[in-house]
Amino acid sequence: MTALPDANWLPPAHWLKLTAIDMHTGGEPLRVFVAGLPAIPGATVLEKRAYFRAHLDHLRTGAMWEPRGHADMYGAVLSSARDADFDVFFLHNEGYSTMCGHAIIALTTLLVETGRAGSAPAADGAIELSFNVPAGRIEARATLAAGCARDVRFRNVPSFAYLRDGLIEVPGIGSVRFDIAYGGAFYALVDATRIGLALEPGNVARIIDWGRRIKQAVAAAYPIVHPFEPELGFLYGTIFTAPAQQPDCHSRNVCVFADGEVDRSATGSGVSARAALHHARGELPLDATIRIESLLGSTMSVRAVERTRYGDYDAVIPEVGGSAHVVGRNELWFDPDDPLRAGFFLR
Repeated sequence: MTALPDANWLPPAHWLKLTAIDMHTGGEPLRVFVAGLPAIPGATVLEKRAYFRAHLDHLRTGAMWEPRGHADMYGAVLSSARDADFDVFFLHNEGYSTMCGHAIIALTTLLVETGRAGSAPAADGAIELSFNVPAGRIEARATLAAGCARDVRFRNVPSFAYLRDGLIEVPGIGSVRFDIAYGGAFYALVDATRIGLALEPGNVARIIDWGRRIKQAVAAAYPIVHPFEPELGFLYGTIFTAPAQQPDCHSRNVCVFADGEVDRSATGSGVSARAALHHARGELPLDATIRIESLLGSTMSVRAVERTRYGDYDAVIPEVGGSAHVVGRNELWFDPDDPLRAGFFLR
């Protein structure tokens, strides 16, 4: 019998080695880098992200794209912070996100379950964490039971309705009515039933295609200005909504973002944007919780916990809840002689 390769074999010392914990939140992947990245200088998370983008973007493509990842892989780079527990920025197939709710839920789960959350439990037994993300400061909390994180929630940045009841002609689709709302990123929100789009896993190719078309059309016609940070002023994705298929859910939510990525979860920043829009319409009172399902049927909860002003906008602070799980530990190797070491992806 031929022997299997040595499981303890290690690559040559001059190869780059990145260690990552792989997770998912409601089915949406997250690759968390825990060792091997070069130093990332910067006083703020935006400065760190800018440095990574300018000098280390080949690691984003190498770790997110094939052959180490895939077109829908998602990543997080975590580091210490001056004025929070952690700084974190996010990676995807096209570049860098401004905010990511599924990643905050996963990171909170990972930090709590591995004992890396430094603060003592709060009076109610919850462990609290703060994150600086490109969009602002996020407060998260979870309880620990039998070694597992339970009741994972985070309070997002101020979220608001940016444009309501827009109408645009989209090539290949026709007239599309949409809203734009912000939940840490800007989204065009479209009722899928109005345009005859089925939000089913078997229809994912059309969901991607139409999501891209709508995003491109809205972005071209409606330039977005963030109230404070010009770097955050762009349309990140399209969110399609439809009636829920589960009796305890408010609705279904499918987000197409970046370069045609489909969020497998209900999208934490997306449900935050929806909470802001529903509240602005008088459909979601303060402290009323709704549960929103994803394309897979996994769910997130969201409620608007307080009103605030954000620049010229009436806004709310959303609280989002969900659950995440660890699925593996990876060591990613980069052979300097590999012509495809920086990655590629095919649809």
